[in-house]
Amino acid sequence: MHIVEEFNDYRAKMNERILGSDNKVIKRIFNLDTNAFSDGALDAKTKELLGLVCSMVLRCDDCVKYHLGKCFEMDYMDDQIFEAFAIANLIGGTIVIPHLRRATEYWDSLKND
Repeated sequence: MHIVEEFNDYRAKMNERILGSDNKVIKRIFNLDTNAFSDGALDAKTKELLGLVCSMVLRCDDCVKYHLGKCFEMDYMDDQIFEAFAIANLIGGTIVIPHLRRATEYWDSLKND
């Protein structure tokens, strides 16, 4: 299975299971996450790029994939994504390089779908 499809299918399946538990705190966290990335003083497109950089620095591959998917939907270009990758690596240090490799692979997969 293709890495983008595999990630999206798994994420959707598990989110459905988690939200199906009907836990009020978890539902509020998911809602807060959704609302935080809506337009505000910063537009949603900028917030997704911020989410991508933060996720890379924190070394969360699932988060990186999610934000790359949103950035792809928002028509970010390669040069913009790679500038964000550069900031993440500058801030996070060389430990972020393995995540940069996986992020680049995922970005390429999004574009080749």
